[in-house]
Amino acid sequence: MTHENGPAGPLLSRRAVVTFLGATGVALLMAGSLKPRRAGAGTRGPSCVVRPMQTDGPYFVDERLNRSDIRPDPTDGRVKPGTPLALTLLVSRLNDGDCQPLPGAQVDIWHCDALGVYSDVQDPGFNTIGQKFLRGYQITDAHGSARFVTVYPGWYPGRTVHIHFKIRTAPVAQRSFEFTSQLYFDDLLTDRVHTAPPYASKGPRTSRNQHDWIFRHGGDQLMLTPTTSADGYAASFAIGLQLS
Repeated sequence: MTHENGPAGPLLSRRAVVTFLGATGVALLMAGSLKPRRAGAGTRGPSCVVRPMQTDGPYFVDERLNRSDIRPDPTDGRVKPGTPLALTLLVSRLNDGDCQPLPGAQVDIWHCDALGVYSDVQDPGFNTIGQKFLRGYQITDAHGSARFVTVYPGWYPGRTVHIHFKIRTAPVAQRSFEFTSQLYFDDLLTDRVHTAPPYASKGPRTSRNQHDWIFRHGGDQLMLTPTTSADGYAASFAIGLQLS
């Protein structure tokens, strides 16, 4: 059974359009508009291609947990086991064709544990109401960074391995901006991570990236590229918001 809703709609959403700076690897969100800015022939500025937003699924819970390490359950202090993952989201705003760090944005992340279970939800396969593991938000600092410590996600039937994230800004000119999407991993890396406990006890995955119907709506543009760290992995993902 899948835990996800349908896709968030067409790639050019009425809520937002995400564009990607191919030369710099910086993603740009243009909220409140239907067309990304593109540099024409002979003009200066970034050449952009569309990058999609994706569904937040049925299991987003606005817990208001301001914390960097999202592994513990604050109700009892127990830490979810798994391969450590240090994740940094770098949030910028597009200003006059240039990306500048955006401080003060709220970045939420949430995902399942090593055995495919989400916290604080009820599902036919589990009931974790009241638990709050693997959820939290950070406010971007002066450099636009939001840093988290979590674990490499597990899997559940119908979905490939992923992390949900949501970026919200304070109201700008009586408007607030929100962008929701998902982050993905290379299948070969996931295969390697999932051979270790506690992942291995769940058995082989039944869905890979190209089998996932949500991933097929632009997931190849939402890939993390983790590097090894002393005790696990570290990864970063850069996104920008066009607020006007």
